[in-house]
Amino acid sequence: MLINYSEYLIHKQWMHRALLLAEAAGQAGEVPVGAVIINSSGNLIAEGENRKERDQDPTAHAEIIAIREAAKNLETWRLNQCTLYVTLEPCPMCAGAIVQARVKLIVYGVDDPKTGAIRTVTNIPDSAASNHRLSVLGGILESSCRQKLQDWFTHRRKNNS
Repeated sequence: MLINYSEYLIHKQWMHRALLLAEAAGQAGEVPVGAVIINSSGNLIAEGENRKERDQDPTAHAEIIAIREAAKNLETWRLNQCTLYVTLEPCPMCAGAIVQARVKLIVYGVDDPKTGAIRTVTNIPDSAASNHRLSVLGGILESSCRQKLQDWFTHRRKNNS
């Protein structure tokens, strides 16, 4: 997907917001992943950060929390005019929810070589099982997103040894 410079600046702005949420999640002991959803007017309508440990809920990924909040705020499950920003490529569960919510565009920071289900390990949005096609843009603030995860895991390993 090709974008112009002004679009890149907008994507960068929202990814910065997702990174702040990721930081908050990491400080709370969660894997540092953050997500924001904006509407077609460019307004923030929802955000989420990983909460699996705090909520003791295996579905409490940043993307799921943001999707639930967006659907509640818009009073519809159809997010077909929305863009989802997330710091890490979504897993299969989140990719499925993104497709089910009919998100228009997903912008993610860094590929996930273990469970990435948008482009890296598998491609749920473009698979035959997907009833919705969405646009995908990866690599926005990739280095910052990668560093956030690497620093968190390094710190965690150091404290657990």
